[in-house]
Amino acid sequence: MRHPADLARIIKAYDIRGVYPHDFDEQFFEDLGSAFVAMLSESGTAASAVVIGHDMRPSAAEIVPAFARGVNRAGADAILIGLCSTDGLYFASGHLGLPGAMFTASHNPARYNGVKLCRAYAAPVGRETGLARITEILAGESPAAADIAGTTQERDLLADYVAFLHSCVDLSGIRTLKVAVDAGNGMGGLTVPAVFEGLPIDLVPLYFELDGTFPNHEANPIEPENLRDLQALVRDTGADVGLAFDGDADRCFAVDERGELIDPSTITALIAERELARHPGSAVIYNLISSRAVPEVIEQAGGVAVRSRVGHSFIKADMAAHDAVFGGEHSGHFYFRDFWKADSGILAALHLLAALGETAPGTALSQVLAPYIRWKRSGEINSEVADVPATLSRIRQAYAAQDGVELDELDGLTVQAAHWWFNVRPSNTEPLLRLNVEARTDALLAESTAGALGIIRGTA
Repeated sequence: MRHPADLARIIKAYDIRGVYPHDFDEQFFEDLGSAFVAMLSESGTAASAVVIGHDMRPSAAEIVPAFARGVNRAGADAILIGLCSTDGLYFASGHLGLPGAMFTASHNPARYNGVKLCRAYAAPVGRETGLARITEILAGESPAAADIAGTTQERDLLADYVAFLHSCVDLSGIRTLKVAVDAGNGMGGLTVPAVFEGLPIDLVPLYFELDGTFPNHEANPIEPENLRDLQALVRDTGADVGLAFDGDADRCFAVDERGELIDPSTITALIAERELARHPGSAVIYNLISSRAVPEVIEQAGGVAVRSRVGHSFIKADMAAHDAVFGGEHSGHFYFRDFWKADSGILAALHLLAALGETAPGTALSQVLAPYIRWKRSGEINSEVADVPATLSRIRQAYAAQDGVELDELDGLTVQAAHWWFNVRPSNTEPLLRLNVEARTDALLAESTAGALGIIRGTA
């Protein structure tokens, strides 16, 4: 029996993550495999098999076989697909119609590992959809072994994954593009060459060696310092575009031909327009700190813009509820109905490359993206505050009586006017408020940002 406090520390809202072997050991993962199968059976979705993949972290060699033993102990087969990206595991789950487990700690440092679980067809497993029950099982006595144990087999699905992605976005007729890619020593080093093979792409690779110790920089492209090598490579080689992936290659960030970062909201707007051209009138999900250009583009393209809370569990729930064709969020996650409503960084990258490659020779990516950049953005500004609820209350009071200003509390507090808006959200783990501001002009952005920060930091 495990102490609930220990489990609460490693079993998060959406996945399981910690330091190996400090926070969990092989026995934990063996029991987790059995608990996962038991949870599925209890919820009426009993699984005959579980598909299992892993990233390049060294500890996968110990914990993946342990998890497979637990799956077998519970009476289900384990299908090991080996090294893969997280979206490669989601593909396997959808392609085979089986629940899955992806062993990764995403962008965390090398000492971390963990697992993301999903039901068949890549349906998410979070706290409300299975992880809470798994925690209860792990805190109790180990489930009894099945009368007939399952078996373990290996299967290579990389070629099928590549073929499926190529069926989603046609790049066969585009002009040749020079594409710089920083894989950050993560799984992009495996998937990108396979996906780009045979396409009219001149690949300029950076840090493609799979190395879970991350010797060059953290595999976390949301941090600006981790993009500097890619930006320099684009400028030095004259690449048309640069792409950066995180450790498990489910997130993608991009820079243009000048080495300038492309806001994920801009990519969301571009892909939304492309998908709506194929599926007119569909819903598209965007989270509430995305640029207001996103709903503008969606509506102008004849789609239905659906605003979501921040976090992939909310995006995925809204994708399902609205049968949305596409969803995007500021953190570099992009979700596709054609990909079982799951997220795929490389699929988003293919859309970006197709949009550029379909233009006339000499057209720069910055020119292609210009129509989607309509607002000035602050980026996320974090402030430590002594009393988060009281600070939010002061902001609410300051803006509630202003003419032409609307407030809503879908996620934190959003304050909207005709030509500016901001959102303030509390951190889930720290005494911080996260501020995002957007305005039509630089002057209005500066004024709006200063007004909100003055209240948050007590300088107004």
